[in-house]
Amino acid sequence: MSKLFQPLVLGDLHLKNRIVMAPMTRNRADAQGVPNALMAEYYGQRGDAGLIVAEGTWPSANGQAYCRQPGIATDEHIKGWQEVTAAVHAKGGLIVLQIMHGGRIGSHHIKAAGTETVAPSALLAAGEVVTDNAGMQPYDMPRALETHEVKAIVQEHAQAARNARAAGFDGVELHCTSGYLPMQFLCSGTNLRTDEYGGTAANRARFAIECLREMGQAIGAGRVGLRVNPGNTYNDTSDENSAQTHIELMQQAAKLQLAYLHVMRAPLPEIDGFAMAQTHFGDRLILNDGFTPENSEEALHHFEHAALSYARHFIGNPDLVHRLHNGHPLNRFDRKTLYTPGAAGYTSYEPHLA
Repeated sequence: MSKLFQPLVLGDLHLKNRIVMAPMTRNRADAQGVPNALMAEYYGQRGDAGLIVAEGTWPSANGQAYCRQPGIATDEHIKGWQEVTAAVHAKGGLIVLQIMHGGRIGSHHIKAAGTETVAPSALLAAGEVVTDNAGMQPYDMPRALETHEVKAIVQEHAQAARNARAAGFDGVELHCTSGYLPMQFLCSGTNLRTDEYGGTAANRARFAIECLREMGQAIGAGRVGLRVNPGNTYNDTSDENSAQTHIELMQQAAKLQLAYLHVMRAPLPEIDGFAMAQTHFGDRLILNDGFTPENSEEALHHFEHAALSYARHFIGNPDLVHRLHNGHPLNRFDRKTLYTPGAAGYTSYEPHLA
């Protein structure tokens, strides 16, 4: 597996190996979204990765989607994240922050008083969300954003990037999948707008592209990444032609000289998201496909200038890089503790001693 342990340059990010920790919501921040010492321990344990993409983090209070989800909007958020980034840098690692505005995926039972749920169009998302105070609750009916409000949220993303750098992050990643705000704009099923942000695929991609451009101007395009998942329908999203829509997004994003494109394998067999990304974006790729020790090297044979991201394996194996390098067996993770408060199932997994 020698290629997996070779360094790789993605924009301004110099990875010591090609093992990337994928962003995973873990719900361990406090009620105000402030990161804490437990989170610093968790990320620090995994600092041997070539790159860590920290969990989806809200850029503004309206963008919060889940209980105990961290934010990057206040001085307290910045100070809390500084402990996290310091722990990762102490291991010689790199860490970027995934910026995630929930859009219509949210509830007033979760958000602070005075906030609201907004989206490209006033369309209710099917499903329910866990709340700490009221149990399972339906998502809020969102209010459709005015055009000037969309532009203000773009600037919120730029400020979030500045805040992330102030917190010590090496860069940021825009979350443009899983049914959150950028994907709500991108998909024809959730975007019924008639202004410059709706209609054609190019218009529907405009919000994500403007966020990326402004984030790049704020901290340097070589420190900005984009995550996509063509064909994804999570959180009640749909698109009339997901492949073509994502090709439009990738082609526009390629012009911005971003650090990387982080691609999740498409859930539809007729969409080859990896090949699509290589054709329409280029070689600065991070690939995510539930990779195992057995098939990781094969993936890098086909995509020589890519890195691979791992999610579940990093949950149960804080020393994943060591285990992969030495052929040690991998721990299973406990699904029951993915989103629960406290150290159990979070920092409690033991490293391999040999």
